[in-house]
Amino acid sequence: MAEKEKQQGLTEKKEGDFSEWYNQVVLKAELADYAPVRGFMVVRPNAYSIWEKIQEGFNNAISKMGVRNAYFPLLIPKSFFEKEAEHAAGFEPELAWIESDNKDVEERVAIRPTSETIMYDSYAKWIRSWRDLPFRINQWCNVLRWEVKQTKLFLRTREFLWQEGHCVYETEEECEKEALLFLGEYKRLCQELLAIPVIGGEKTESERFAGAKRTFTLEALMPDGKALQMGTSHNLGQGFARAFGISFLDRNAKENVPWQNSWGFSTRLIGALVMVHSDNKGLVLPPNVSENKLVIVPILFEKGKEKVLKKARELEKKLSKFTPILDDRDSCSAGWKFNEWELKGIPLRLEVGPKDLAKKQVVLVRRDNGKKEFVKEAGLAKRVPEVIEEMQKALFAKADAFLKENCVEAEAWPEFKKALSEKKLVLVPFCNTPECEESIKEETTATSRCIPFGQKPLKGKCVKCGKPASLKAWFGKGY
Repeated sequence: MAEKEKQQGLTEKKEGDFSEWYNQVVLKAELADYAPVRGFMVVRPNAYSIWEKIQEGFNNAISKMGVRNAYFPLLIPKSFFEKEAEHAAGFEPELAWIESDNKDVEERVAIRPTSETIMYDSYAKWIRSWRDLPFRINQWCNVLRWEVKQTKLFLRTREFLWQEGHCVYETEEECEKEALLFLGEYKRLCQELLAIPVIGGEKTESERFAGAKRTFTLEALMPDGKALQMGTSHNLGQGFARAFGISFLDRNAKENVPWQNSWGFSTRLIGALVMVHSDNKGLVLPPNVSENKLVIVPILFEKGKEKVLKKARELEKKLSKFTPILDDRDSCSAGWKFNEWELKGIPLRLEVGPKDLAKKQVVLVRRDNGKKEFVKEAGLAKRVPEVIEEMQKALFAKADAFLKENCVEAEAWPEFKKALSEKKLVLVPFCNTPECEESIKEETTATSRCIPFGQKPLKGKCVKCGKPASLKAWFGKGY
């Protein structure tokens, strides 16, 4: 059993080879597996249940904002990509074209890398008047981008799951206001559901979504010092509307061109969750995103076995709203079970044995810190939700402290490079030109992450080129 337990756990530490540690957590916690085709992955039930929690939370938020879910076709005609030149150029290298000898195929088609073009063709048919606006639709789907050379489960795969919202408005003011509102919902989801703190801001021109007027983003910092984009929203301007013939009769009965925004996040959120919270025992799941909040492990001996099992089943029913797992297997030891459920990240473990029966208590163990607590059975229903809330808050507080500790400012170039070498996210005065940004990337491999919101006017010199800088921007190495 000792050798079996050794094989079951992780063989790499988080503070060691971070990439290998991450892969082991994802595979051994049964979140995902590699697919037969290179660049693809299988999302296993343990991870899909997390995705469903994310979907549930976000659907509840956007439905209150008047957004409805729909679904649009997987295949997009070549001519649709050609209608919006900048957008098409941005995605052309990633397109996966369908080759077919079928005579019914009138035009070459590609698998969607994103759905602006196919959705806006329908919008042009459906929107007629200002009374149809604002028009808000979201879809949950898969997309395919044929550009990944090295698979990184959840973080870099050719196919991934995401949501993409696409809205249409009478005015730019309303369009941009809601683009920022949706970004705010992303922040709430990251922080309250996933317990991951984020930094919000606007993308630079070089990092802007292809075809957009402005792109807004949320950035998180992973334990290996790399930044990860958690979600984006875009003010698309009127370019897509013009390209796809979307127009409406305004309140003065004159034909007008609407404003559009789009917004999305993907299953890379699951990868972020794994990296931020997990440890050398395996996955750590924030309770708010865990389908099973606790596992009940009866401590079994031949004497009194049936009584302990009976009590465990009673506790399972009593705590049913937390969707507990009852591990009543007699084929492995309690220690083996502890290791398995720690590896899979179940937030709380409830132990009950013969001694606990005698004292009318249980042992409650938190997954994040291993803290044990003896709880009287009579107070269990009250104490479990309290511990769940304590753990959720503790995970966010720990991640937030790490973010603050590893976000620094730099004024001079040597200081900037030193901070990057120490795996920091660095805020610097920046001239905000694509040429300077490219120069920074070439010399350091760092990219601009965002221009933070709410800046005061700045009079300084760009950290790289020394030219006047009117703003500060976050830079860091990223995924």
